[in-house]
Amino acid sequence: MSQRMQQGQPMIVMSEDSQRVKDKDAQDYNISAARAVAEAVRSTLGPKGMDKMLVDSMGSVTITNDGVTILKEMDIDNPTAEMIIEVAETQEDEAGDGTTTAVAIAGELLKNAEDLLEQDIHPTAIIKGFHMASEQAREEIDDIATDVDTDDEELLRKTAETSMTGKGTEVNKEYLAELIVEAIRQVTVVDEEGENVVDLEFLNIETQTGDSAGESELLEGGIVDKDPVHDNMPSSVEDADILLLNEAIEVEETDIDTEVSVTDPDQLQQFLDREEKQLREKVDHIADLGADVVFCQKGIDDLAQHYLAKEGILAIRRAKKSDLEFLQEVVGANVVSDLGSATEADLGFGDVTRDEEDELFYVEGEDAHGVTLLLRGSTDHVVDELERGVNDALDVVAQTVSDGRVLAGGGAIEVELASRLRDYADSVSGREQLAVEAFADSLELVPRVLAENAGLDSIDTLVDLRSAHDDGDVKAGLNVFSGDVEDTFEAGVVEPAHAKEQAVTSAAEAANLVLKIDDIISAGDLSTDKGGDEEGAPGAGGMGGMGGGMGGMM
Repeated sequence: MSQRMQQGQPMIVMSEDSQRVKDKDAQDYNISAARAVAEAVRSTLGPKGMDKMLVDSMGSVTITNDGVTILKEMDIDNPTAEMIIEVAETQEDEAGDGTTTAVAIAGELLKNAEDLLEQDIHPTAIIKGFHMASEQAREEIDDIATDVDTDDEELLRKTAETSMTGKGTEVNKEYLAELIVEAIRQVTVVDEEGENVVDLEFLNIETQTGDSAGESELLEGGIVDKDPVHDNMPSSVEDADILLLNEAIEVEETDIDTEVSVTDPDQLQQFLDREEKQLREKVDHIADLGADVVFCQKGIDDLAQHYLAKEGILAIRRAKKSDLEFLQEVVGANVVSDLGSATEADLGFGDVTRDEEDELFYVEGEDAHGVTLLLRGSTDHVVDELERGVNDALDVVAQTVSDGRVLAGGGAIEVELASRLRDYADSVSGREQLAVEAFADSLELVPRVLAENAGLDSIDTLVDLRSAHDDGDVKAGLNVFSGDVEDTFEAGVVEPAHAKEQAVTSAAEAANLVLKIDDIISAGDLSTDKGGDEEGAPGAGGMGGMGGGMGGMM
């Protein structure tokens, strides 16, 4: 409660139930919450990173070391912590990988900022210094980065392998990297300006349990995990005219509920005959169109199944909407919502093949732009983690093809950036210089954590890395398997420059956002709609997650 004496009487500004944290307490609170999130995922960083087991309220288990998955699934009830989670989500959306790095750097920036605050350096100076360091770091990354020829498949494979190292995909990463690079090449087009554009919408991922990851395969076309609706239908059709239907092949029901009194058995038979005629007309129309295969998003009546089988038409019902949309691109068809208005122009063309062992349909078009990556794993947990790792690798390779710049991994870029930022700090006047130096120190968290997670001495590792970079070895990074400092670029540890730029920028912006807060106040209804609902009036609620630190997280 905030009060002010006015004519001898206290004036109540906030309600008795409201909560407020001010000044240094607010800064300490925010920094502690943000660091708790960052520390929660630090142990997953790198090839030797550990996994987290996430158990939800229903008992479902997720085992992963993917930073954004961990943070999204964690039960966090804290406004500041949620701001840091947004860093991971932004990194995932923009770069596809590097989420753990971005969050860890953000947490380290706030830790070092806390030391500066203890020295009575104003948050505004720290924020300005962090912003200057972030901009300089982006320029340095562009200077350090190596331009890559998008036809260099070997380098692209190394980029994919680096992304998958330490994840569930590592055992078969060489094989999977080949599939990933080939998949990206299949969906890459050149725009009017001559730039490479990777259209991941034309890349579909399907998963299947029961086999090892080494049995995964890339198919030029789509996969439909369904069975034929009738045993007498053909299982495979070559050079097929394909109809994609978003309408049930069933008896049409009236829009209103009706009751009909039947006094004569012949009347009931007339109703049945009419229904049968209606279904027959639908099947005849499909046959007249020349369709050999029908993928229907909705149901198919038993009698219609019989008629379709007699016509020799292969039909699949309850196909997923996403499958139909993908098959549009594969076979060049239109999704039909009204069967009566369908024409031959709506049909697509391709081969439909049945894999009886896997119980899948393979659909391949003549000039199919779409491809499907079929991932296999021994169990659901394995295949889920495999899919997450492959998704990250796909995004990384796509970014590399589009951006055309790569960097040495293994902490090499962070140590080099830190060295260059310290040189840059000498040219910065005022207290911002200390913030730039703190930013440089924060970047070195990455090689330190890589060493810690590999069971190595982080201080010795950092000293060796600094020494190598002082000698001019820009690509010197840590080999976490041998513990040696080596040219990681030559060793095949390659990362996209765009992902590193995004990680540094996102971390700096998140840290600055947290540092700018000096007062946390419980608020009423913050929505723009102030309609007549009196419940939930201002001051009625507390501050979710404020009471006692990390709320539901800890």
